[in-house]
Order: sequence, then C-alpha cells, then structure tokens
Amino acid sequence: MFRTPLLAGAAAPSLLLAVPAAAQTPDVTNARRDATIVVTGQRDPLKLDDRTQASSRLGLTIRETPASVELLTQDDLQTRGLRTARETFNDVVGAIAGNVPGNPAVVSLRGFAGNTVSILQDGVRISTSTVVQRDGNNWHYDRIEVLKGPASVLYGEGALAGVINKVTRKPVPGERRLDTLLSIGSFDTLYAAGGVNLPVSATLAVRADASYQHSDSLYDVDNNDTFSAGLTASALWKPSDRLSLLIAVDHFEDRYDATYQGLPLIPGQYARRPTDAVKSANGLVADRSLRRRNYNPQGAYSGADETTVRTRLDWAIGSGWTAALDLTGYTADRAFLLADSQTFVAPSAAFPNGSFRQTYQDFRHDHRFWNARGVIGNDSRIAGLRNRFSLGLEHNDTDFVSLRQTAAVSALPAVDVRDPAPAPLPVGPAIFTAGNVTFDSRLKQLSVFAEDALNLTPRWLLVGGVRWDHIALDRATIQNVTGAIDRNRPSFDPVSWRAGTTWDVGAGLTLYAQYTTAVSPVSSILLASIANSRFRLTKGRAYEAGFKVSGWGGRASVTGAAYRIEQRDILTRDPADPALTVQGGRQSSQGVELSAIVAPLKALRLSGGVSYTKARYDALSELIGGVRFDRTGNRPINVPATTLNAAALYTIAETVTIGGFLRHAGAFYTDTANTIRVAGHEILDASVSLPVGRQATLTLRGRNLGNAFYGEYSGYPTTNVHIGAPRSFEVSLASRF
Repeated sequence: MFRTPLLAGAAAPSLLLAVPAAAQTPDVTNARRDATIVVTGQRDPLKLDDRTQASSRLGLTIRETPASVELLTQDDLQTRGLRTARETFNDVVGAIAGNVPGNPAVVSLRGFAGNTVSILQDGVRISTSTVVQRDGNNWHYDRIEVLKGPASVLYGEGALAGVINKVTRKPVPGERRLDTLLSIGSFDTLYAAGGVNLPVSATLAVRADASYQHSDSLYDVDNNDTFSAGLTASALWKPSDRLSLLIAVDHFEDRYDATYQGLPLIPGQYARRPTDAVKSANGLVADRSLRRRNYNPQGAYSGADETTVRTRLDWAIGSGWTAALDLTGYTADRAFLLADSQTFVAPSAAFPNGSFRQTYQDFRHDHRFWNARGVIGNDSRIAGLRNRFSLGLEHNDTDFVSLRQTAAVSALPAVDVRDPAPAPLPVGPAIFTAGNVTFDSRLKQLSVFAEDALNLTPRWLLVGGVRWDHIALDRATIQNVTGAIDRNRPSFDPVSWRAGTTWDVGAGLTLYAQYTTAVSPVSSILLASIANSRFRLTKGRAYEAGFKVSGWGGRASVTGAAYRIEQRDILTRDPADPALTVQGGRQSSQGVELSAIVAPLKALRLSGGVSYTKARYDALSELIGGVRFDRTGNRPINVPATTLNAAALYTIAETVTIGGFLRHAGAFYTDTANTIRVAGHEILDASVSLPVGRQATLTLRGRNLGNAFYGEYSGYPTTNVHIGAPRSFEVSLASRF
C-alpha cells in the first residue's frame, strides 16, 4: 500500500534529483542561460513585490500585505539544500519543526505548535499540520509561502499561529524544459527526481514531476529504513488572456520502518556518555552512546499514501471583475505502528545494562476530503480611490475514520537499553487491552468570507476582512470489543476578522500594522476525544506592526515585525474542583522578527533571519497523581526563545560558488512543568558548486559539520527527545535542458 512499485520504479531510474544543488536560485542566476552558478544582486531580493496565495485573495503584493509573509522558492530550497518538509519548515524565521512519529514535520511557530498551524495545498486547507503534514520531498513545489500570525479570516479554524501554503509546480505555456537532479550521500541516501514542461499547443501546456528518496535512516538510526516518493502532473489550458483552466493530480507516498521515536532519557548514573543536550529536574540525561538505538518492535512502521485531484478556473470577466472556482478532492491512508513510550527499569540479573518496558500503539487514518470554493473579485475605483474587493463561498466535507488500538506494557517484552534486539510486532486484537476504539468523524463546513483593500491615497492602503464559518461535527467513538457507541454532534459558528493598514513612506520603505482574530479547537478537531469535542472553540487575537524596505540600488531588502498573540479558553483544571477539566486557561506569545538579504558585491550574497519569542501560559493548571499543579508563567513545549538562520554565497571567477549556512535554535522544554530542558544548538552546513559543461552543476555539501549532538524536537512521551542527524556529506548533479 505504501510502496507502490509503479511509482517507485518509474521515479528512480529515469528521473534525477540532487536536493542541494545551488544551480537555480534567482539570486544565483543563469548568466548564460545555462546551469552555471553566478551570484548577482536582485532588485527585490526578499520578493516583496511578489503576490502570494496564502496572504490574500486580493492580489496584494507582500509589500502591500499588513502581515509577515515569508516566501521560499524552489530555487531557494535547492540552494540551501532543503530536501524535505521538516528541513524547510526549520528554515523559516521563527519556526522549528520535528519528525514526531504521529505527526511528521509538525511545526512550532511564534510560540504555538501543532493544531494552531494550518497546512494548505495550493491555497486549499486540508487540515492542521498534526494531521496531514508528512516529511515529503520538496521537488514538487514551486514555492512555499508562510503567512505568520492568525489567519482564520482566510482559512477558518486552526490557523492561530499561521499557515503554510505548498504551491506545486505548474505548466508554463510556450516553454519546453527538462530539469533533472541526482544526489547520493551518507547513510546510503539516494534522492532522485525530475520534471518536464511541454507546450502541447499555443493554448495548452502540461507538466509532470516525480521524486524518489531512500535512506537507511535520515537520522542515522538503527532499523529505520526510510522511503518517500511523489508524482505530480497538471495541464493548463489558456485559450485567452482572460480565461484559464488548470487540472492537476498529486500523489505522495512514504514509509519509515521502525519509526524513530527519539532518544529515551535515562538516569545519569547509568549513562556511559552523558551530555548537556538535555537537563532535567530528576536527573535524567541524554546518553550519547545510545544515539543510534531504536527500541521499536520488528515490523513497526509509519506510512502514508495520499492523492489529491484538483481543478481551478480563472476568468477575467471585464471592467475589473474576476471570478475563480476551486474544486479539490483528497484521499489519504496513514498508519502509525510503534512503541509509544519507554519506561526505564534499573539494571537486574536479566538486564545488567537496564531495560525499557514499553507500551504499543496501532493507529490508522482513513481520510477523505472534498472542497469547493468560489470567489468573485473587483478592482475598480470608488470616488476616485482604488478599491480591491473579493467575496467568496466555500463548502467542504471530511470523512475521517481512525482505528486507535493501545496495548498494555505486558504486550511487549522488556528490551535491553544497550542492545535492544526488538521483539516481533505483537499481533491479534486480544493484546489491545488498554484501548481498542474507532473514531468515526463526519465534518462539514460552510464559509462565507470577504476582503477589501482601499487606497485612501496612492501610498496609504487600508485592508480588512471578515469570515463566518458554520462547522458541524458528527463524531462517534466505537468500542471495538463491545460495540458500544458514544456519539456527539457539536456545531460551531465562529466569526473571524482582521483590520490592517500599510503606508508606503517612500524610498522603498513601507510601514504596516494589523489586528486579527482567530479560532482553534482545544485539540485537532478530527482527532479530539469525545470529551474534548464537547468544548467550544478557543479564541485568539493578535497585534502586529512592522516594516518592509528595499534599497541600496536594489541590492538589499529588510523586513521586521513585532507581534503579540493571545489565546484564551484552553483546557485547564477547575480551581474549585481539580478533578474537572474546564476551559479557562490562557496562553500568549510576543516577540520580534528580522529578515534581510544584502548583496554588497556582485559575487556575494548575505541573507539571514532572527527571531525572539517570549511565550508563556498565562493561566494553566494540571492534575497529576491527584495533585493540582499550577503551570502559570511556564513556557509551552517545543518553543525556543530564539531562532537564527544565516547564509553566505560567494562566486569565484563567475564559476565556483562557495556557500555557508548557519542555523540556531534556543533551548526549549518537553513538558508544561518545564522540568526537562533541551539545550539550544547551532548547526553549520557548507557547499561548493561548480559547472559541468553548460547544462549541469555539481555540488558537494556537508551538513552539521561540527557533528553537534543536539535535541531537535520532543514528541511523546516527554522523556523522549528527537536527536538531530550527525555529520553527513552528499554529492549532487543538477541539470537543466
């Protein structure tokens, strides 16, 4: 199911992909219309005059949008050596991402994580990152758009921290082109893919892309064979400048054997190589000697198989009026079979090194989704003032069936800490004594939304928007052993809005400010328990102000933002009766971000971004062992205070390009009690690229050159920390015909 021979076989031998090739970036241009790398300056290096799908339906540029928008093109991804979704999200200013087994490539952004970040596919929201996002190959995307801060006014519930829009490659009329890349590297990693664009006629063009990745383990972990592949194809019919029709099919697969669960922490007295990568209040440490160990049973895996069919019609009606219709169908099957927790047991005669007792989970997703969205827009003048307006209607249906089986500790034998020798996968329904249920959810949503951008003067723009959603959930929890059914049918009718302004001061400087509201469920609406689905949506609001500037003859761009996001009605304990869970908790974050690209010389480009986030629980209490604990003032999990990304590219004699890439993330906690602290880290990568003839570029890349041992993210339980990949190297060949 997860490793279709047709897809894997077609992608590997005939299509070539080198992930880290620095051959095609707009800032690393094709000076002679070939694959030779030459670093040059740009008129708009931060792409402030580009238009994005994620930030507005009014056709506003990034400069005109009163919010923080970050844009990573396919060329940017390849220049920086970003192969997968997780690596890409980690390169976004103010974000970190982790490969949590149940949530691959889950994102933390601006102090919030999980179900507060929505994932879009070509502008259509499927669900939050905790449900749909896989650590797939990046080759298929023309660009990644990130709108930071609340976006419910555009995309409904679950967009409190922001949205990430993955925009697939599409046909280009009149262009005949073939891109191929190939990369091989450490841990027996092979990455291959390619794409072709063909004009069929003067009005019709087609494009197809395929990718394939295989590795013994992207983290260099035992028994962690990984595979991912994709196949995307689309046709664009454009009979005139006023009308276009796009039809596209996307298919992605992945499988991770014995899913990496992270490094279990153990008491310091039993560690052979204790490190400072993790510090805890009870003496648990990260033992570097266990870095490659995998404690999952034999046959455990995580995999997904997903297909999207979509079409978009764009019509310029005339007199400033436009219309667009999007139809999307999505289907996915996902499986998560893993030992979800490890409990350390001190050394004994049977296990002189100590052992882990484990629980086991078998979770499945059968996910079906369709969406229809129609939007009409107008760009005209009102009393001599330019006004852009859009009004839309959206309806979607989701069918989501999830089998969730949990086995008790007795289902798996204890494993040795240092020589796990995992047991075979437990089988049979009788082992699932700790839980054996099926969640059967039907979610329907109807939305009406409107946006408006009014130029009070040619330089002063007011932007506003409002959205009403009717959300109806029909959730049944079925006890698979007894057949008992608990059913709940909550509905929600939230209204979200935003108001903002941008002011073109002059000399390339634009100032902006906005106020935005958002809603989000207490947990993912598709995965919430019956109890959690009975709670109302949490509410959020945000304030943001900033600037966007380009200058120095087009050789520099800088953006900056200051923000505050507040969320209320999160789950907490009733102060009068701690045994009761109520809504009354609050969480907030505030911070600043700065991004810049500068080309001081023709052959040199410097870029980077830095963020500072102060996130806290403003009101939160938990019940542990019958005792209530106040977490007010603590930092949410997986939220570092600082992040930094920096890059330098320098071309020698217009042929050889040397690149250096630095990434930093500050310390974060794995638990709400803030008792387990994962230290911050700095990772240095480097690349050297040189032309091979006129059509290809050869790149040598080194990752984590300092061989840092660091915690990347925490999953479940809180005593497991995902350790980043060690030092690695790869060589790639990129070509363009």
